[in-house]
Amino acid sequence: MRIGIDVSPAIRYYKTGTEWYVYNLIEALKKVDSTNHFFLLYSPTPLSSDLVKLPAHWQNKVLSWPFKYLWTQIRLSLEMLFRAPDILFVPAHALPLIHPKKVITTIHDLGFERSPEVYTRWQRFYYRFAHRFAAKHAVKIIVPSEFTKRELINLYDVSPEKIVVVPLGYDSSLFKVYAQEKIQEVLMAFKISGPYLLYFGRLTKKKGLIKLIDAFKSISDENQDLKLVLLGKPDFGYQEIKQRIAFHKLENKIIELGWVEEDKMSFIIGGARLCLMPSLYEGFGLPVLEAMACGSPIIISTNEALVEVGGEAALMVKNDSVEAWIEAVKQVLSSRELREEMISAGFIQAKNFSWEKCAKNTLDVIDEFTK
Repeated sequence: MRIGIDVSPAIRYYKTGTEWYVYNLIEALKKVDSTNHFFLLYSPTPLSSDLVKLPAHWQNKVLSWPFKYLWTQIRLSLEMLFRAPDILFVPAHALPLIHPKKVITTIHDLGFERSPEVYTRWQRFYYRFAHRFAAKHAVKIIVPSEFTKRELINLYDVSPEKIVVVPLGYDSSLFKVYAQEKIQEVLMAFKISGPYLLYFGRLTKKKGLIKLIDAFKSISDENQDLKLVLLGKPDFGYQEIKQRIAFHKLENKIIELGWVEEDKMSFIIGGARLCLMPSLYEGFGLPVLEAMACGSPIIISTNEALVEVGGEAALMVKNDSVEAWIEAVKQVLSSRELREEMISAGFIQAKNFSWEKCAKNTLDVIDEFTK
């Protein structure tokens, strides 16, 4: 049985949640696959890094495309028209217009439907088309949370039997507790000193960063040495975030690191007094797992997907209340006992998730259509 997988997101240099999902899922699938299937990994350019190391029954098929856009809809569609695999797995939203009858996809979230104002007009158009097309044509839809499953049922009227919940994992070889000496060495390289709060993820309006900055203004007035570190690549709405920082005159208290490689990011997470995830909308929330695995307590918004991931290990706060965020941060910073309880609970909660488990469950979905 020939199984094709669109791995194009995994080869991007600047990876965030979806790209890391595809990358880590492929790496885990290579380890758990014990079948006689033949896997074809489709990409616009050759694989790099660890992705290059493929088992004997795996192959990278490079589908060259000279343009920046429409690789999926045109180049991958042409491949499906003339040389389609028995099953196509698309782990990141957009199906090619031409595809085999047996196509499986992962839909991560429908945030553009719930909060359209934090997306560009082009993003809204493209995401809505791609997700509705995928929901209609896929024989099975993988989602990372029960929340996203409910969203698909409620917004797109997808049959529950068509949806399978497969939670994501985290890289336990990277996201773990490190010695303080090594953490301090990395922090010095990034010119971070003193206690700090940490947000990591894309710097975009939908992540609730405006209210986080408002809350930090009040917190920093009472904690003069405290910094807020923002780790991530700027995205839609970033100018509003910069303007809010300037409005509160927090340029010397908020450190922007931009995009940071994962092997450095884990040290920055481990060195934080507290991690914060005030997202307006999430389909899963990888940073919650990564913070807990690194031994950092985390406060999350009451987004249903984040609550699924954080369980009782994370402190939950209504995202629309700046005052509630102020009080929650103060509560954790002032109580060593609470902080230690959250760290201990976080280790336990994180163990419920792994890329190996994610890969095994994904392979089970694929195998359902190979019989």
